[in-house]
Order: sequence, then structure tokens, then C-alpha cells
Amino acid sequence: MSIAALIAWIIAAGGGFVLLGTWIAKGGIRTPRTSHFPPAAIFGHFALAAAGLVVWIIYLIADSSMLAWIALGLLVLVALLGFTMFVRWIPSYQARRTVTAAADAGGPGAATAAETPPAEQHFPVVVIGAHGLLAVATVVLVLLSALGVGGS
Repeated sequence: MSIAALIAWIIAAGGGFVLLGTWIAKGGIRTPRTSHFPPAAIFGHFALAAAGLVVWIIYLIADSSMLAWIALGLLVLVALLGFTMFVRWIPSYQARRTVTAAADAGGPGAATAAETPPAEQHFPVVVIGAHGLLAVATVVLVLLSALGVGGS
């Protein structure tokens, strides 16, 4: 169970790197910012996830249940930040769909397509979905491991 949690965590982190790279490349930290995500939320999510992963790896080596619970606590904070960003991303995704549909039809929304869209509007939907599903799986696996279900 613990190794499955590690694998899920690492794969979720890979998706997170894709999203972070896309956000930075599309102007998420440029001034003036076009993003609706505060940089503190993005980088806090990344830093807490990385710290939790390091604690989890140390837990796997040391087999200390206290470290498993610390990693779970960090992971819960990461999940809360991630869910908050997901909720803030949904309007950007809907706006992208509206602008794309209006541009295809040549409607009034086509004029807004020339404006600079928020950086998070460029996130691949598949990566968002996979990252979220793996994050949920990771939380469940870490919780089960911390509870001692399925052995170390």
C-alpha cells in the first residue's frame, strides 16, 4: 500500500509539473498578471506536495508511523489548495469553451479571443483530470497506509 501511494504521488507530481510549466510559460507570473491564481497558491501547492513526498520517502525508509501521519497532514493541505485552484479554474475553462465556440461561429465572442487569456486557460483538461484523480488516490492510499491497512 505504501509503495502504491508513492507511485501514485510521483505520477500525480508529474502531472503537476506539466501544469506548473504551462502556467509559467503562458504568463502566470508575469507582470501584469493575467492569471486568476495567486502565485502563492500555485507555489505553496507545489512546495507542500514536494515536502510531503520527501516525508513519505523518509517514512518508507524509517518506517515511523509519525512520519506517515505528518505526510498525510501535508497531503491534506495540498489537496485543499488543489481543490481551491480547481474551483477557480472551472470558470476559465468555461470561458475558453465559450470563446472557441464564438470564434468558430464568428459571433460576438470572437472579438474577445484576441485578448490575453489567463495562463490557466491553457491547461490540458486531460492532465487536470488525471492529476486530480491521482491526487485523490494518493490521499486514500496514504491514509490507508497510515492506518496500517495492507501492511507497509
